[in-house]
Amino acid sequence: MNNARLYQVLRGPVFSEKSQMLGDSLGVQVFKVDSNATKLEVKKAVEMMFEGVEVTKVNTLNVKGKTKRFGKSIGRRNDYKKAYVTLKAGQDVQMADAGEEVANATDSTSETANNE
Repeated sequence: MNNARLYQVLRGPVFSEKSQMLGDSLGVQVFKVDSNATKLEVKKAVEMMFEGVEVTKVNTLNVKGKTKRFGKSIGRRNDYKKAYVTLKAGQDVQMADAGEEVANATDSTSETANNE
């Protein structure tokens, strides 16, 4: 398993009410992952991406895409794979938003410009 493959395993976090409750109470993080990724690849990818995090258990499931209507035509959403990653007790994954960091940096510079 090379590092290039591990960078392609994680597609992104899942933000839902259920995933937020699991994260707060049980220390479980939910990710969308590559559809042919194994549990071992998911574990190594999370430990590599978020340094200092130790993964205890990984549960995966395949989510079937819903059938949706668009007027007369019928469409279908894509299938995807989801991984529930249980972290060691007391650990958390920090998913920083780059937009917040940029906004905070511009706010601090504008405050100093107004005070001078």
